[in-house]
Amino acid sequence: MSRKEIAMTHLQDQRPEYTSADEPGPDALAGRDDSEALCEQVARAQAERATLRIVGGNTKAFYGRRVETAQALSTTGHHGIVHYDPVELVATVRAGTRLRDLERALADNGQRLAFEPPHFGDDATVGGMVAAGLSGPRRPWVGAVRDFVLGVRVITSDGKQLRFGGEVMKNVAGYDLSRLMVGAQGTLGVLTEVSFKVLPIPHAHACLRLELPLAEAFERLTAWGREPMPITGAAHDGEALHLRLEGGEGSVSATRQRLGGEAEDSRFWAQLRELQLPFFDGALDDDAHVLWRLSLPALARTPALEGDWLVDWAGAQRWLKSAEGRGFEDEPRADAHIHEAAIAAGGHATRFTPSANGDSPFTPLPPVLAKYHRQLKQRLDPQAIFNPGRLYAEW
Repeated sequence: MSRKEIAMTHLQDQRPEYTSADEPGPDALAGRDDSEALCEQVARAQAERATLRIVGGNTKAFYGRRVETAQALSTTGHHGIVHYDPVELVATVRAGTRLRDLERALADNGQRLAFEPPHFGDDATVGGMVAAGLSGPRRPWVGAVRDFVLGVRVITSDGKQLRFGGEVMKNVAGYDLSRLMVGAQGTLGVLTEVSFKVLPIPHAHACLRLELPLAEAFERLTAWGREPMPITGAAHDGEALHLRLEGGEGSVSATRQRLGGEAEDSRFWAQLRELQLPFFDGALDDDAHVLWRLSLPALARTPALEGDWLVDWAGAQRWLKSAEGRGFEDEPRADAHIHEAAIAAGGHATRFTPSANGDSPFTPLPPVLAKYHRQLKQRLDPQAIFNPGRLYAEW
């Protein structure tokens, strides 16, 4: 085999060896194509006028409304890395592939999913990651999930598998159905395959903790934002500003010396991403508190809502642990109050703790935007087969 042929060999043909007994070997990365069976199940559901509840690793089942009276369609049997070209920074992966398997394969080549998706469990899948559309602490500096999706394969409501987009950024033109699938919670079709842009892991990193009040932290972040600093994480827990620096060794070292503060364990950022910091303890299943995520302009004033706050994304994402919005029958206006406060601040709020009464955790859409959402759903899933009611009760 020539050097050129070796260089062009894809990952599925030269997979790394794993020594730990619980690590996937070559077969796990090669995976299995189960798309034919998935298409048949969708076609059968359409013929029977049945509904489908799309299931992956089920680690994000809490995110969104519960899908009632529907057959389960599992994508976990459809897994594996279809194509990975480290030189071109592109990976194409089946939807049922475990997220940790993909990230491990990328790390073996010194690369990563830059948007830092949360897992919320070892069984998290690539399809669930895209369907939820959640990004980690690095999101304001590198982009969101949708910014890295190049193309997808989707099973439509008539049981046909179609491809949208491709494997290069310039291939995205016209009505971008690939990115519409990001955050759609499986309501528009069954994701079977996703192509991503991946990025190299930076050579150097540092994590810092600076004892600063929130107001002063915002002032400094605003000033630092005008300079080419290698900041890829900025969070405030009510007591201190936590910073992450990533980039070239010289840039990270110089910025670290300039900013000061004390060194911090990098695990802080993984724990923040996975909602495992002490702040989040019991927040998803606590009868006394509700966890809310507010997406706001970075410099917006914090809404006057009672509870404990944790600021991420340099102010653009704020976590609220509140006694309001528990969904009890004697508090019918609690959720609406928090949604209204977020809208007044220029953003929106999402309830992460499941509601007791089944209300949607998402901020209600304005009438015009809701009309377009319904029209899109009607065009792509006219019989409302896929995850009915997952986002909003009407569809």
